[in-house]
Amino acid sequence: MAAGCDLPHDLYTFVIEHPLGIEHGFWGCVADGATFKTLGRKRTPQGRAVIARHLDHLDAAEVAVNAVYFAWRAGEGTDLDPQLDEVLARWRNLSDGGELVLEWPAARPTRRGPRRRSS
Repeated sequence: MAAGCDLPHDLYTFVIEHPLGIEHGFWGCVADGATFKTLGRKRTPQGRAVIARHLDHLDAAEVAVNAVYFAWRAGEGTDLDPQLDEVLARWRNLSDGGELVLEWPAARPTRRGPRRRSS
């Protein structure tokens, strides 16, 4: 993507999904193996299955992410203003051919069984 004045959709989606607790939005599904045409990845049966399994979540995530993004762009103030302001500054400061590298947080391990207390 070319750098510019505003954040690209996939970038602001990346910044917003995890803090909202969206587990199976666009980037959560990518982390689970979804293969979307927009990422230039070969579509696979397994990747399509991830998308099909979470289609309702993907639609809901799009609505939630856009609500935060458009509120932020309108200056209405959101809990994610600091993160969005930071990534926008980084985006605008990219040089031609530069890279902006972000890491998707690792999935939280699920607890199994009762929690043990140490004495």
